[in-house]
Amino acid sequence: MGRWKIQYYSSPSGQIPVYDFIESLPEDAQSKIHNSFELLAEFGIRLGQPHAKKVTGTPLWELRILGKNSLRFFYLAVAGQTFLMLHGFVKKSQKTPKQDLRLTLKRLKEWQNK
Repeated sequence: MGRWKIQYYSSPSGQIPVYDFIESLPEDAQSKIHNSFELLAEFGIRLGQPHAKKVTGTPLWELRILGKNSLRFFYLAVAGQTFLMLHGFVKKSQKTPKQDLRLTLKRLKEWQNK
């Protein structure tokens, strides 16, 4: 079982929103994200709580990065041991904002229709 690859969703216009989101964050947060992505690449679908959690009622998973800011990334496993990162955001409340989930599912649909 080799390492998993992490691929970023890119919009029809060529934007890469997850990459842009990561770049907009302070260096310490970027470093935490890098470490979490490394864990995900190493353990793949075996990475469980507290790092990764299935999003109920969707095909999505949530990568959870704790710390000063709670960061979340929605992703799913696609062909060839690859994770597709669809959306990243700073989680400010207990519940995941519905608009973040809607945006992620919209991006998933776009990606599937490519």
